[in-house]
Amino acid sequence: MLNTDTTSGFVVVNPSDALALPSRGEVIAGKLLMLIVAILMCIGVVIVYSSGAGWAETKYSSSEYFLWRQLTFSVIGIITILLVAQLDYHFFWKTSKIILVASIVLLTTLLALKAIGRISGAARWIGFGPLRFQVSDFAKYAIIFHFSRLITEKQSYIKDLNNSYYPLLTILMTVVALVAFEPNFSTASLIALIGFMLMFIGGVNMRHLLATFSLLIPIAVVFAIAAPYRMARLLSFTSKDEKVISYQVVQALIGLGNGGLFGLGIGASKQRDLYLPLSYNDFVFVVIGEEYGFVGGVALIALFTGFFVCGLIIAKHAPDNFGKYVACGITMAITLFAFINIAVACHLIPTTGVALPFISYGGTALLLNSLGVGILMSISRYKKRAIEKSVQPEMAEEGAA
Repeated sequence: MLNTDTTSGFVVVNPSDALALPSRGEVIAGKLLMLIVAILMCIGVVIVYSSGAGWAETKYSSSEYFLWRQLTFSVIGIITILLVAQLDYHFFWKTSKIILVASIVLLTTLLALKAIGRISGAARWIGFGPLRFQVSDFAKYAIIFHFSRLITEKQSYIKDLNNSYYPLLTILMTVVALVAFEPNFSTASLIALIGFMLMFIGGVNMRHLLATFSLLIPIAVVFAIAAPYRMARLLSFTSKDEKVISYQVVQALIGLGNGGLFGLGIGASKQRDLYLPLSYNDFVFVVIGEEYGFVGGVALIALFTGFFVCGLIIAKHAPDNFGKYVACGITMAITLFAFINIAVACHLIPTTGVALPFISYGGTALLLNSLGVGILMSISRYKKRAIEKSVQPEMAEEGAA
C-alpha cells in the first residue's frame, strides 16, 4: 500500500503490500503520453522544415538550417525525457525554492540590462550567442514546482488568508509582474492562470480567488491597452473590416482556407514563404492546416487532447499531493500554450506570441517541455519503482535464508 506523509506529501511504501501495483490505466497513460510526444516532435521536424526552408535559404543560405537544428533539439528532448523519467520527481520538491529564486534573479537581471540600455526592445532572452533561452519558460516551471510544494505543505490550513493565500499570491504576482514588464503580457497572463488554477485545485478559498480576480482584471485590461501594439491587436481582433484586421491574421485565415478538407500536400503551402511571417514558429499551425487540411488540424488537436487526458490520469493516480499538483501544472501549461497558439491561428482570440509546444521552431522551449514530460513519466512510474525497491530486499533475505 502507498501511504502519504501529510507533512511532506511524500510516499511511504509498505513492503507487505507489494501487490498494490499501478493500475492498468496509469501504465497505459504513461506509455501513451510518450508516444504522443514522440509523434508531436516528428510532426514538428517535418513542419519546421516545410515552413522554414525558404526563410532559412534567404537568411542562412541553407534550406536545411532549421531542419537540422529542430531535429537535433528533438533528439535531445527525447533523451531528456528518458533520463528525467528515471529521476525521483521529489528532487524538484527539494530544489523548488532554488529554482524559483534563480528565475526571479534572471528576470530581474533582464529588466536591469534593459534599463541600462544593454538590451533594446523586449527583454525576454538571456545567454550568449546560440546558448540563449527565454527566461519566462523557466519561470513558468519554477512556479509549478514551488506552488506544488507550498500547497502541499500548507494543505492543513490552505484556506487561511494570511498564512497561505497571501504568500502564494505574493510569489505569483512577483513573477507575473517581472514577465509582464519585459514586456511579455501573454506569457505573464498564462503563468498567472496556471498559478491560480493550481491554487484552485489545491483548495484555496474561492472567495479569496474571486476577490483577487475582481482587482486584477481591471489592472490587466489597463496594462493591455497601455501599449499601442497591444491595443492594435485588440482592435484587429474585434474588427470585421479586412483593412483593420492584422496582416498576419488575414494571411493565416487564407492559409487555413487553402487547405480545405485534406490539404494541399506535404511541402505545398503557398503562404509560408511570401505571405505569412513566422510560419515556422507562432503560425506553424497554419502551415499544418494548409498542407494537411481540416483533417490534419483536427488530428493535431486530438493529439494535444490525448496529452491532456493522459496528464490528468497521471495526476489523479499520483502517489502524493506534490506529484498530483506538479502533474496538473505541467499538463495545464503545455496544453494551454498549445490551444492558445491554435486559437490565435484560427482568429478565435487576439494575436499573441505563444509557440506551439513540441512543434514550433525553438530549442529551449522544446527542452523545457521535454523536462516537463519526463517529470510526468517519473510520477507515473514512481509507484512501480518504489514497490520494486521494497520487494528486492525481501527477496534477497529469502534467498539468504
